[in-house]
Amino acid sequence: MKSTTSAEATSAAKTTTATRARKLAERLRVKDDESPWSEAEIKEVRGILEEEIEVHRQELEVAERELDDLLRASSDGAGDDQADAGAKTAERVHEIALAANARAGLAQAEHALEQLEAGTYGICENCGSPIGKLRLQARPRATLCMTCQEKQDRH
Repeated sequence: MKSTTSAEATSAAKTTTATRARKLAERLRVKDDESPWSEAEIKEVRGILEEEIEVHRQELEVAERELDDLLRASSDGAGDDQADAGAKTAERVHEIALAANARAGLAQAEHALEQLEAGTYGICENCGSPIGKLRLQARPRATLCMTCQEKQDRH
């Protein structure tokens, strides 16, 4: 029986990852005037999405903690004047908005990463056309092509 060394296992994992990346690059659609996705481009986009996910998770954790602190503190506001009550309400609304934005950004980044892993990354969720590499490299979480995005923004 042959035992696998750590170096052999690492080499096999790298080969598997490279093969997976190559197959993924072949499946991802691009616009007619664009070159196919390279393994390096996919790796870069994946890294950006993973970083965004981590940042949004941290932002969400902080916002939820701040909101929780504000909600606890609001119960002992007996005797507050109107200005104090208004300031506390504004602060709660702000923290709720921060948490909602972080939650939405997290969901978008996770969705994009899931699409990347499934080989459906870069396809407009509205019309089914390729979104375009340049747009995705500038905004990796994009789910709509520019035409569909502009239509949505107008409404």
